[in-house]
Amino acid sequence: MAKRQKAYLGLEWIVSLILAIIPVTNVILGIVTRVQRGNILGAVLNFFIAPLFYIIDLVTMILSRDLTVLA
Repeated sequence: MAKRQKAYLGLEWIVSLILAIIPVTNVILGIVTRVQRGNILGAVLNFFIAPLFYIIDLVTMILSRDLTVLA
């Protein structure tokens, strides 16, 4: 069995990338992922500065296949 990626909720990279492209799911899943990883500050900032985190999450998802900024 293939190793699961670390992106949104342990989903595969391509599914997480598709969800990251959609702004609403990017914000919701970004908050959920940051809370699961124990980064409450990142989740709060993601809620208030959603457009900035949308771009950051999308770029890091493409480049490193994971959320790496404040996650």
